[in-house]
Amino acid sequence: MSSMREDVKEVLFSEDQLREKIREIGEQISRDYKDKDLLLVGILKGSVPFMADLLKEITIPCIMDFMAVSSYGNSSKTSGVVRILKDLDFEIENKHVLIVEDIIDSGITLSYLTDYLRGRGAESIEIAALLNKPEGRKVEISAKYIGFGVPDEFLVGYGLDYAEKYRNLPYIGILKEEVYK
Repeated sequence: MSSMREDVKEVLFSEDQLREKIREIGEQISRDYKDKDLLLVGILKGSVPFMADLLKEITIPCIMDFMAVSSYGNSSKTSGVVRILKDLDFEIENKHVLIVEDIIDSGITLSYLTDYLRGRGAESIEIAALLNKPEGRKVEISAKYIGFGVPDEFLVGYGLDYAEKYRNLPYIGILKEEVYK
């Protein structure tokens, strides 16, 4: 069995690059949501490292919650059907909701989620995504906070997975094609 690091063709973003970008995003969120009732909604499982590090960089009071949704199953391509596996524990009425996501790819999941949450009376709904892959887009979606634009490659690490593996890599890299083909 090969090591995870051997399966990575190239490191796109190092731990230091991720830390610096997340600090910048946290500062911007802190300014933009000053004196507002902010609820961060992490999308499980991929957003966990980003959400944990982002939370440490936000200097204003906020609460957090998580949702689990699926549109991929065990495939490397979206099925186009979004299922909510875990809903929010908190009410979002009159709150400013910031969805925290690891990557915007097809946009299908985030488009569905923003519509779903909009119907529950949030004051505002925005998206913070660590990565943006515009070439993968199937529906139009935009995020207020984006860390990095990325190429149309299969990315792993820092929460991103292939078949539930590689999430624990401390950086973001491109997975070798022979691993997932």
